[in-house]
Amino acid sequence: MNTDTKSDDFPSRARGAVLAAVQGLTLAVAVLPCGVAFLVLTLVSVALIPVGVGLVTTPAILTGVRALADARRRLAAEWCGVRIPVVYRPLPSSANPWTRTFALLRDPQVRRDVLWLPVDMTAGFVTALLPALLLFYPFEGFAVAAGLWRVTDGPYWYLFVPVDGPLTALAAAVLAAGLLVLAFRHTPRLMRVHFRLTRAVLGGDAELAERVRVLTETRQDAVDTSAAELRRIERDLHDGAQARLVAMGMDLGTIEMLVEHDPAQAKRLLAQARRNSAEALEELRDLVRGIHPPVLAERGLGDAVRALALRLPLPTEVTVELPGRADAPVESAGYFAVSEVLTNAVKHSGADRVWADVHHTDGRLRITVTDNGRGGAVIGAGSGLAGIERRLATFDGVLAVSSPAGGPTLVTMEIPCALS
Repeated sequence: MNTDTKSDDFPSRARGAVLAAVQGLTLAVAVLPCGVAFLVLTLVSVALIPVGVGLVTTPAILTGVRALADARRRLAAEWCGVRIPVVYRPLPSSANPWTRTFALLRDPQVRRDVLWLPVDMTAGFVTALLPALLLFYPFEGFAVAAGLWRVTDGPYWYLFVPVDGPLTALAAAVLAAGLLVLAFRHTPRLMRVHFRLTRAVLGGDAELAERVRVLTETRQDAVDTSAAELRRIERDLHDGAQARLVAMGMDLGTIEMLVEHDPAQAKRLLAQARRNSAEALEELRDLVRGIHPPVLAERGLGDAVRALALRLPLPTEVTVELPGRADAPVESAGYFAVSEVLTNAVKHSGADRVWADVHHTDGRLRITVTDNGRGGAVIGAGSGLAGIERRLATFDGVLAVSSPAGGPTLVTMEIPCALS
C-alpha cells in the first residue's frame, strides 16, 4: 500500500518540482532588471529632492516600488502560501509634494521596500534560481554520460566526477539521478526559501506594527464604549428611577399635610407612592441587569443566554456546551453581543424562530445565532452589528455575518479565551 501511495505521489511531485523550477526561473529573470531599475531610479530621485525635481518623481517611483513589492507578496501567497504582512501608513489626503514625499520616506514599510531591492537583486536572485538549477542540472549529467554534451575536449567534470571513461560516465549518470530525486523532493521547498527571505525583509516588524495599530483602535473603542455606557446609565437614572423617587418624595410630603384633614386623599396618594416605588425598583433592577446581569455573575454565560431567550417574544432554542467558565469580562462581552443580535432578530428580521448555540472549542468561545427571517443583515457604520464587532475586537474576537436575501441569517461570534 505504501508503494502504491508513493507511486501515485510521484507524478504530482514531479509536476510540483517542474512548476517551482519554472516559477523560480521566471522570477530570477525578472528580479535583476526590475530591481536594478527601481533601485537606481529611487536613489537618483531622492538625490534630486533638494533641487525640487525629486519632490515630483519620488512619490511616483516609490509607488512603483510598492507595486513591485505587492506583486511579490501576492505571488508568495499564491505560489507557496507564504503570507507577508504589510502595513503602510496612510498619506495625508491634501498634501503638498514636499509633505507627501517626506511622509513616504518616513514610512517604515516604504523604507523596507527600498531596502528589499538590493537584497532581492542578490540573495533573492540566487534563491529564485536555485530550484531551476537543482531540477535542470541532472539532465546535463545524463547528457554528459551519454556523450551528447561536452564543453571541453579534455576531461569534463560533472560536479565532482571527472567524466573521462565509461565508469565515470556511469558515475555521472548515477549522480545526476540522485540529484533529480532530490530536485523532485526539495525544489518546492527551495522556492519557499526565496519567499521566506522576502518576508524577512519586507515583513520586518509589520505584523507587530499592525498589532499595535489594532490594539490602539480597540482601546479607543473600549474607552468610547465605556463613556457611552456611563452616559446611558446617567440618562436612565435621571429620566427613570430618579424622577419616580422625586415624585414619591413629593407625594409623601403632601400626604403628611393631608393625613389629618383628608385621609381619603392621603390614602390615594399613598397608593400612588407605592406604585412609584415599585416602578422605580423595577427600573433599577433593569438598569443593574443592563450593567451586569445577576444571573450572568451567579450562573455563567450559558444560563444567562437561556434566561435572555426566555424573555424574547419569539420561540428561541438555546444549546450550550461549556465545560467551564470564561473570565468575567469575556462572559460579559459575549452576553451583551448575544443580547444585541437577538434584539436585532426580533426587531428587524421578521423571523418566527431563533436558534442560539454557545460552545467552546480550540481555545475559542464560539457563539452562533440563527434566525429564519428575511435576511439582508450587513455590518455597516452605525449599525448594531458594527457595535458588536467593536465590542468583540477589544478581546481579539471576530464577528462574521451570513445573511443572503430571503434568509436565513447566521451570525457567528468568536472570542479567544480559556475556561476555568
